[in-house]
Amino acid sequence: MLIARLKSHANIGNLIFAVSLVFVLWLVWYFYTGLGGALQLAARLIPFALVLQILFMCQRGRLYRRLPAAANAVLVVLYMAICAYAFGYFLTEYERIAIYSQGTYTQHDYLVGLLVFLLVMELTRLAHPVLFWTNVVMIVYTLYGDLFPRSLDFFWHPGTTFHRVVTSSTVEFSTGIFGIYGQLALTLIAAFLLMAGVANGFNAQHAMINVVRLVARSRRLMPQTAVLGSSAIGLISGSGSANAAVVGTITIPLMTRYGVPPAFAAAVETSASMGGLLLPPMMGAAAFLMAEFLGVPYWDVVLRGFGFGFIYYVSIGVAIYLLSVRLMPPGAIEKPQVPLYEKVTTGIFFGAVAYLIYLLGFVGKGELRAAVDTAVLMFAVLVAVFLWFKYARKDPFLEGETLFGSIRRAIETHAEMTSYLTLLLATLGIMIGLFTVTGFINRMGAMLLDVGGWNIIAMILMAWVFGWLLGTGLPPTATYIIGAVIIVPPMTKLGINPWVAHFFVFFLSVWGELSPPTSLTAAVAARIANASFMRTMWEALKICLPITLMTFAIFTRSAMAVRPGWGQIGDILVVTAGTCGVAFAMFGRCIEDWKGDVLARLLIAVSALATLFHPNDTLVWGTAAVTLAALIWGIRRHNRIAPPKHLPAAEAGTVAPAPPEDLARLVAEARRDIG
Repeated sequence: MLIARLKSHANIGNLIFAVSLVFVLWLVWYFYTGLGGALQLAARLIPFALVLQILFMCQRGRLYRRLPAAANAVLVVLYMAICAYAFGYFLTEYERIAIYSQGTYTQHDYLVGLLVFLLVMELTRLAHPVLFWTNVVMIVYTLYGDLFPRSLDFFWHPGTTFHRVVTSSTVEFSTGIFGIYGQLALTLIAAFLLMAGVANGFNAQHAMINVVRLVARSRRLMPQTAVLGSSAIGLISGSGSANAAVVGTITIPLMTRYGVPPAFAAAVETSASMGGLLLPPMMGAAAFLMAEFLGVPYWDVVLRGFGFGFIYYVSIGVAIYLLSVRLMPPGAIEKPQVPLYEKVTTGIFFGAVAYLIYLLGFVGKGELRAAVDTAVLMFAVLVAVFLWFKYARKDPFLEGETLFGSIRRAIETHAEMTSYLTLLLATLGIMIGLFTVTGFINRMGAMLLDVGGWNIIAMILMAWVFGWLLGTGLPPTATYIIGAVIIVPPMTKLGINPWVAHFFVFFLSVWGELSPPTSLTAAVAARIANASFMRTMWEALKICLPITLMTFAIFTRSAMAVRPGWGQIGDILVVTAGTCGVAFAMFGRCIEDWKGDVLARLLIAVSALATLFHPNDTLVWGTAAVTLAALIWGIRRHNRIAPPKHLPAAEAGTVAPAPPEDLARLVAEARRDIG
């Protein structure tokens, strides 16, 4: 009987929970003790992270669809055996490898490093194909750089051995898989992800979206629920695609129900979700890396991020409202009924975010401990509220929910997001290590310096094109890291403030998530709406013009990034007026005659662009005032002359098409993503 019961519980779901429990408890123990340091933690837990990624991939389906189930099972066991062996080896040999064997690694060290290297590359091929092939090209280039003619100085280097590639990526520890990027994923970022895990475990995110729906009292304001909901989730998601997966499954069907065209609904959710990469206190992995590159507390990055998040959401809110007026006539909508439990959990969520900001900004507590203390407090309060509503009030809303199920969901969510990010950053560690070995970073930096010596604007444009090309295939974190090591140094050598240079690359990496041909955020939103992916991306690119303008306006309105305080607030207000003015010039209507309308919008655009880019700090306050006055007048006129004359077809009873069958797989992939 006992054996039968044990067999009934022997499944991949329970195995995932068991490994996740060990993984999360080990992390929390480290957060409170710090014993061994981040490098030792990475040597211990990266094998766990790889096991978790293997198991989560298996849970979603076979690793290799063309192979039979038995072959898949054998390979999964082999991969997990490699992780177990590497864990045991580094557990016993860590001190020797990390301290005494630097540069004199044994054949056994090399063999273990090779197995881990190959496994990480294979998992990356399954999770991030573009990143995998980029690394393959870099490996070949690292091995055979001497085959380039010496006349091609930019590409030629003396080459190296595969042994050096493997050791620099693994057992050297200072770079590659176990380097600073993997360590950061398992320390500071993992601590902040605890909040996201706890919130998801107790369904606080869905509760928050339902509460946000209460602000939409008219048809035209329905798309704003996506903006508000995504901004709220963005406080702890740090990801555009995860935002779209969580918020879009609720807001997109609501928008289409009230007459919003599917492609526009998907574009609204895409643009709103992208703010999750910008909004503090969880600004995406790139923000944590920025603090590491600059050698400053994470709070310094957060303090600047609030202003950029404000600019972004106000600007896209104006753009979406203008488009909504053109698409839908006014009209009240049905007020949703939100259970009291969801209102309370929403209050707890926002209270936890406020408490985290209080600990970071006013108490001055360290980022890691502040995040962990906030997550633990949030967890304790949510457990108490759950027990009260479940057993004292016997709330029917919680029928079918259990405390164990909520805790398990929280643990598995945190483990999945952290292990996914650890794999990504470990792979990027390999890439940056190869960039360093080949000297590519120095040569690319020298070329940017040469261009900057001729014309600084040309250098900025060249760097933007380089970053855009990276962003077409790589995730934002990868784009930021490469940009930070290649673009930032030559910019700072030419006198550009390091904060400005890093935020330029940061915005560039966020914009890359929207650029064709790849955007997981747009793909998720388009799939939920069953709309065209390319049309969704194009509409979102137009709505998200603020991120493009901020990317360049930061050079002229640099106080946004350089001087927290009144100077920062002033530039933020000026830039917000400018981006909103450009949004009206693109989407608004203020005069019924089309010729007069075009002329008026051109004048508003000129004033707005002068506000953003004119170097005279005194003059721009005048242009900002003119732009703001024109914007207020223009929106009032837009509300009169822009609305359609008839109800949208969807109001007559048309139901939005059902999502494709593979939507669940895409949403599951997006939920674990972070920047």
